[in-house]
Amino acid sequence: MTLNGEQRPNRELSEASGSPLLQFCALAYRTQDSGRGTPIIFIVLKDARGGLRFFVHPDWRGRVQERDVEYIESLLSDFLARAKEQPQALFEQLSSLEVGPLVTQETGEQLSDHPPPLELSSRFVQL
Repeated sequence: MTLNGEQRPNRELSEASGSPLLQFCALAYRTQDSGRGTPIIFIVLKDARGGLRFFVHPDWRGRVQERDVEYIESLLSDFLARAKEQPQALFEQLSSLEVGPLVTQETGEQLSDHPPPLELSSRFVQL
């Protein structure tokens, strides 16, 4: 899916999840009053060569408060741009977000070993 709403098939995610050196980072949307039980709306995959792929819930805009949509859109655009120049630094940053509306929910080495984000990711689309 691009930021303008165009969706692409999610084959890349299922193929990538079998890679032995793949790392992932699942980001959740959090408001000030939502606490820790927040929905995962964004997953980043890092391949063995250090390249990043971004997957988002197809209805992420409907899952966030209206006031945060524009901000998150700008973050996603920034992530895509930074992934071309500094993928390792960006992945490390995304793996430890604790402040703001996007926070790190879970990270790991093999997405297939983590049932909750794996199940969610089957419905996500690539940015």
